Amino acid sequence: MSQPAMINRYKWYELIGIYAGILLFLTFVLAPFIEGFLVSLKPLSQLFSSPYRFIPEHGSFDAYRTMWTSVPGFGWYIFNSFLISGSITIIVLILVVPAAYAFARFEFRGAGLLLGAFLAVKMFSGAVLLIPLFRLMRSFGVLNTYFAMIIPGVAFIIPTGIWLLHTYIRRIPRELDEAAYVDGASQLYTLRRVILPIAMPGITVVAISSFIEAYAQQFIYALTFNSKTEYMPLPVGLFAYFGRQEVVWNELMAASFVGIAPALVVIFFLQRYLVSGLTAGAVKQ
Repeated sequence: MSQPAMINRYKWYELIGIYAGILLFLTFVLAPFIEGFLVSLKPLSQLFSSPYRFIPEHGSFDAYRTMWTSVPGFGWYIFNSFLISGSITIIVLILVVPAAYAFARFEFRGAGLLLGAFLAVKMFSGAVLLIPLFRLMRSFGVLNTYFAMIIPGVAFIIPTGIWLLHTYIRRIPRELDEAAYVDGASQLYTLRRVILPIAMPGITVVAISSFIEAYAQQFIYALTFNSKTEYMPLPVGLFAYFGRQEVVWNELMAASFVGIAPALVVIFFLQRYLVSGLTAGAVKQ
């Protein structure tokens, strides 16, 4: 059904209600980001002036320039954040794809129990398990390395990935697998050539959600399992710098926006693949 046809299904007052709800939602979601960005443009003297000015009177990017030169290793912190998040995402995809395919296509005893156990893992906060995780990382000998932040991230993100992708693969008709088997294809070939192209939107969703979660949860693991500056991701680096002295709010907001900007760019370019691949591979050539 085309978009104009879908719009015509609703009456004018229903459309007004829908758009008003969307606008209200976006206001609550975007307002903190807009305020934070405007704070980064204000000189420090305007932040606590009375009356408070929401729009900066003389906005500038001085806070960005000052922050970049005053925070030591800022660029390296961003690199570490991307390295950790990207590594977690890649490992999660490598493990989630075959696991989700197995849960979606093979019936075996205890499958439902395992899926329930995956959900149970998500009920535990990483903060609750910091002490046993610390002992585990120490026994592995990976404290003060990238692995100390990657391993827990992978462990906590995999359950969500399996649930998302196995649900998506279950919607793919089994007739496609059977047609491939009739042609002599193996299960691995069927997964790689038939299922993966169709499941690419679901895989993209898993990749984006894994990257976002990995990028967001770096602070607690890096603060607990790492004490070396060369392995610090951005959140811990900013905490280490701004937490030692008086907080310069405009520079802190500037650093935060520079830190999340690369992640937003990656998400922006990946989200266009959400629609593509819905029917790819569904037609036998």
